Amino acid sequence: MNMTNIDQKLETLRLALGQADAVIIGGGAGLSASAGYIYTGERFLRYFQDFADKYGFRDMYSGGFYPFGSLEERWAYWSRYIFINRCSLPPKPVYQKLYKLIKDKDYFVLTTNVDHCFQKAGFDSGRLFYTQGDYGLFQCAEPCHHHTYDNESSIRKMAEAQGYVINADGALTLPQGSRPLMVIPTELVPYCPRCRKPMSMNLRADNTFVEDEGWHRAAGRYEKFLNTHREQKVLFLELGVGMNTPGIIKYPFWQMTAANPNAVYVCINDGEAVCPREIEKQSICVNGDIGDVLGQLCCKARD
Repeated sequence: MNMTNIDQKLETLRLALGQADAVIIGGGAGLSASAGYIYTGERFLRYFQDFADKYGFRDMYSGGFYPFGSLEERWAYWSRYIFINRCSLPPKPVYQKLYKLIKDKDYFVLTTNVDHCFQKAGFDSGRLFYTQGDYGLFQCAEPCHHHTYDNESSIRKMAEAQGYVINADGALTLPQGSRPLMVIPTELVPYCPRCRKPMSMNLRADNTFVEDEGWHRAAGRYEKFLNTHREQKVLFLELGVGMNTPGIIKYPFWQMTAANPNAVYVCINDGEAVCPREIEKQSICVNGDIGDVLGQLCCKARD
């Protein structure tokens, strides 16, 4: 399968997908980046020019770690961040293309992404394991208990309190000529309903990350799926996974492919599509934009 011609690789992938008993998708940051969730450049400045001017931030991610002087300012920043990367639809239909390709297969999704894109594209929430949390959830910052809370209503109120308007299509915009506030009203700052300490995002950054009941149920479903298909024709479809956290998706996919002679490992990534020599004959590595590659596969499926 280690071919250089892109058309040959895509045809081989199409056939492998059709023959697979099960598909296990590993979604990384590159998948959402292909869908348009870009944290730098024009998109960053469109929503965070004021914070960039004040603090010198160059991207959304680094701004999220800044020790803001007040909770009102911190949540002004984070509410914009969450709204555009979780509440709003991604600019490009990459996840929809992926769903179209696998919706009739027996599939499961393992992802480090926290932006809810799989659900928004129609994926069954019972077939998803979000290992690193969800932008759409609050948790106690301590944490005093292991429970999470849906935050979309709170985030919308925070964004609107800064002067933003939420359009009918879910986009966040400012009235012409206006500038957003860089703080939210004190009464909108979220506090834990049990201990009254500040809330935080349910994102895995340190040992305070809450693995709630939903997290553990999803982990159990994923383990059951793996056990059910352990010796079958499994296609491990890795999309946009880099080397920041390879131990969650990439390395396990390599190991499970090596342990199952019926398995196929697929890596689609722009500039980082590689595999170990030990599983080279079971692998299809495609360097390119994920959205473009999935689009070509959709076209082949129609032919």
